[in-house]
Amino acid sequence: QVQLVESGGGLVQAGGSLRLSCTASGRTVYAVGWFRRAPGKEREFVAAISLSGRLTDYTDSVKGRFTISRDNAKNTVYLQMSSVKPEDTAVYYCARKVMFQDIPVVRGERYDYWGQGTQVTVSS
Repeated sequence: QVQLVESGGGLVQAGGSLRLSCTASGRTVYAVGWFRRAPGKEREFVAAISLSGRLTDYTDSVKGRFTISRDNAKNTVYLQMSSVKPEDTAVYYCARKVMFQDIPVVRGERYDYWGQGTQVTVSS
């Protein structure tokens, strides 16, 4: 059974940093994305990384502040969050899609498995 486990969330002050981790079971032939859902808002795409890690994509609001990376030896994908803002407050989810094309996947509906989420709260 495929499992995705997020960790690293918590409370951080605006301007600070936080690193989220997403550890997956099973094979490493998959793309991974991070999404978030803020209170009262719809889920939105944050960042994605291809199966090799060579290609990434970000939503405009986090470009230059967040970095997605992966360590396939550990089956783990990271989201390094820097210069965080109160508007980054949300539950963050990682998602996985088994695929052989080495491209990042932006659309949430294309993902096969989702983690349970980790809360990130940014105080002003």
